[in-house]
Amino acid sequence: MKDTTAVVKSVLDRWNNDSACLISILLDIQEELNYLPHETITAIADSLGIPLIDVYSAATFYTVFSLEPRGKHIVNVCVGTACHVRGGKRILDRIQRDLKLNPGETTEDGLFTLETVRCLGCCALGPVMVVDETYYPHMTTKKADTILSKYRKDSEGVVA
Repeated sequence: MKDTTAVVKSVLDRWNNDSACLISILLDIQEELNYLPHETITAIADSLGIPLIDVYSAATFYTVFSLEPRGKHIVNVCVGTACHVRGGKRILDRIQRDLKLNPGETTEDGLFTLETVRCLGCCALGPVMVVDETYYPHMTTKKADTILSKYRKDSEGVVA
């Protein structure tokens, strides 16, 4: 587990303790820790000299931020209209069954967090699944199984 104090200090130094860079600071800290723990939000507010509520407001307004621990890999399934009519719900159901969780939850091993999104802006490619920042177009249940198996396999030999 990473030292949250050291992460916060490093990120704040990178952004010169500039409160105008709050969103970038939050993004960088989340990239390092995979979520925004309460103690990091408090440390950011103290270091930047801004009210704690201002940091929480930014962290809760944008859906990209999470105040809860998330998996190593974030799996997003598009459930927008175009993806839905092309089988997006079937893909989501299969992934939920495979990972044994609902959208917004993280697997017990901390490997995956499942989320849904209303539209990814690539409707012609639907149904679409995104793992981390990699887009997988024309998704099928078989492709979803293969992709998630690959992420599992790739993570097995890696020491965190």
